[in-house]
Amino acid sequence: MSQAVSEFVPADLDASEWANIEPLLRALLGRSVESAADFERWIVDRSELDAAISEATALLYIGMTCDTENESRQKAYASFIENVAPKVKPLAFELDKMHARLSERFDLGERYFVLNRDTSADVELFREENIPLQTEVEKLSTEYQAIIGAMTVTFDGQEKTLPQMGVYQESTDRDEREHAWNVVSERRLQDSEKISSIFDQMVTRRDAMGRNAGFGGYVGYTFKGMRRFDYTPELCFAFHDAIEKHVMPFVARLDERRRSQLGLESLRPWDLGVDPKGRGPLRPFEGGVDLVSKTQRVFDRMSPELAGMFETLGDGSNTSGADGGASLDLDSRMGKAPGGYQYMRDRSRRAFIFMNAAGQHRDVETMVHEAGHAFHSMYCVDEPLVHYRESPIEFAEVASMTMELLTMPCWGEYYPDGEDLGRARRQQMEGSLSLLPWIATIDAFQHWLYTNPAHSREQRAGAWLGLEERFGVQGHRVDWTGLESARPLVWQRQGHLFGNPFYYIEYGIAQLGALGLWLKSLEEGQDAALSAYKRALSLGGSRPLPELFAAADLPFDFGDSTVARLVERVEAELEKLPE
Repeated sequence: MSQAVSEFVPADLDASEWANIEPLLRALLGRSVESAADFERWIVDRSELDAAISEATALLYIGMTCDTENESRQKAYASFIENVAPKVKPLAFELDKMHARLSERFDLGERYFVLNRDTSADVELFREENIPLQTEVEKLSTEYQAIIGAMTVTFDGQEKTLPQMGVYQESTDRDEREHAWNVVSERRLQDSEKISSIFDQMVTRRDAMGRNAGFGGYVGYTFKGMRRFDYTPELCFAFHDAIEKHVMPFVARLDERRRSQLGLESLRPWDLGVDPKGRGPLRPFEGGVDLVSKTQRVFDRMSPELAGMFETLGDGSNTSGADGGASLDLDSRMGKAPGGYQYMRDRSRRAFIFMNAAGQHRDVETMVHEAGHAFHSMYCVDEPLVHYRESPIEFAEVASMTMELLTMPCWGEYYPDGEDLGRARRQQMEGSLSLLPWIATIDAFQHWLYTNPAHSREQRAGAWLGLEERFGVQGHRVDWTGLESARPLVWQRQGHLFGNPFYYIEYGIAQLGALGLWLKSLEEGQDAALSAYKRALSLGGSRPLPELFAAADLPFDFGDSTVARLVERVEAELEKLPE
């Protein structure tokens, strides 16, 4: 692999300013390329410029999400999205076309197969008339983030963010759970009209993008744009069928056991997070710094290599990566955007992890999940091409979801009490399968939305409720009597629908891969699983998706036989755990 280093981009370049990056883009366009060596140098130089622009975007986005109430940060991100990104795209398209022409003249070998393929797809998809539509959608996504980030409620005499309210769904006091659920639901409903309006506009614009690019709508356009060369919508539908056939009976058994243990006639939405045996919520840590400290000890026990990588992220005490300094912002607070993510700052090649920790077990899952993304980036840190430092999302999520499972033997650092440890492991294993119906619901919903872009809100609600009944995620297994106004709008909580359309089936494909690596650890040992993990992650995105799965000793299959085998094995492992 080439280890070329670019000196084309100044080390101190401020790539958030158009005046600074335009000359470099035009210099690449005007450069004479007369040999394979010239072409390879051109690729490396372009990669470094792309990395600089990517990092500028990352810093602005991180700053905005860390403090959605900070007007200057909001304006800085919005200004970049409105005034810089739209100017970059036409020149980037010209560079893509130049790359495609040069790749036909100069054969650089197998090393550049994926880059050439992806670039050609981008050339085929690009339409100048889509640039303003993309800008509008990005602005709408920022508006959605700001609305969600501003949502707070008053509970127990204190103002709390919605992530902080999650802890009450684990309360053993059913009245408290119900009250907390209703308070949050009512707060969401206050902004549901605004959110529906934002989404209406998003669907219309995305459908127009697909039609502008010569597709019948958004589905085919986004599949190609997301470089889904190795599977089709039909295979997604096969995944949905496999989940309905094999996972829903498993979930039904869990729900019936929960209902019986709680002594209820039926489950309500606030009965799904509490321990069914009446034990108090798991309390694995107190604050982000404690979470980092305990997670560091987990990786110390698990793998010296991963422990060293995690240590570079810091101790969690410095909370904002907007200046490029910190690598962690973990605690939930007022004005912070919801959710969690890992964002690689591509020029400095430093990871940043964002989450909304509230002291719950799910925060542990998020911490090790995002750490897995960071490890993926770190394993690729010496790759000269920024394009290859990122893998297809279907495999990127294998990196993160695998950590949720492989860290389980070391969770005593969070749970010194053996009973709590057993509960946490059971919750993780059950959740690894119970998540799949929700993934199938969101993916099937997106296919319906963009196959029927002219739908009314009433039709959208009907489609959502129909999928709930099919997959039972919040449907027939839960009694929604008296909550009919909230139920058709549950989808509004899923941020991917707004900011990352069609980015959700990846979690299902990756969960199956993560379960496969976990089973490898049970059958061949933890070292064998970690070796396969490193081997595959170190490839980044330099190979096609099926080859990445093969490098991890995993089949690239997410249909009936794979799902059936994994469900059977997880159930067998659950039988070994105490209730």
